[in-house]
Amino acid sequence: MFVRTENFRQYIKYYPVVATIIALNLIIYILTMIPVIGDTIFYMGMSVNWLIAEGEWWRVITSTFLHAGFFHILFNMFSLFLFGPELERIAGKLRFITIYLFSGIFGNVATFIFQSGEYASVGASGSIYGIFGAYAALVYYTRNTMPQLKQIIMPIIIIGLIMTFLQPNINIYAHIGGLITGFLLGLAYFSPKNILRWRMK
Repeated sequence: MFVRTENFRQYIKYYPVVATIIALNLIIYILTMIPVIGDTIFYMGMSVNWLIAEGEWWRVITSTFLHAGFFHILFNMFSLFLFGPELERIAGKLRFITIYLFSGIFGNVATFIFQSGEYASVGASGSIYGIFGAYAALVYYTRNTMPQLKQIIMPIIIIGLIMTFLQPNINIYAHIGGLITGFLLGLAYFSPKNILRWRMK
């Protein structure tokens, strides 16, 4: 399910949304490496709670496309590369986009609500955990018909949550907020009624 065997061209053709998001994140990361210009992009886009409170609301969106270092973006984009395609195939392009974006946004909103005004963060991990949450909703609906899916997905989510609380410098609220948002959207998108409606179109 999460073993990628496509070549580069096939991957872009089959999963255009995931491929575009990965490319966008990589391009922005490269731009932030440029002296002076990179710092401006980074600090204008990062999520800073007190600046959001003063009206710079775009930061809850832009910060999901910024990363603090090579291993930060490597981990997030590898996770998206691995887990994103199957969800894009199941949910469809538009629904996948909403899961990815809204999970990242509401993860940052949760951070804004529960962290101090000085708290600042960047990264796509809220969106990544939103993907995990959507899979959890799929597990809920298929628990009796596809028990093997639960055996694959739930250990990934559990390990991810454990690492969230064990690793330093992790935005816990972005992870939890993203996970919950993805789960709720998944419950809405993957309900038997909605899936039947998709197939009848």
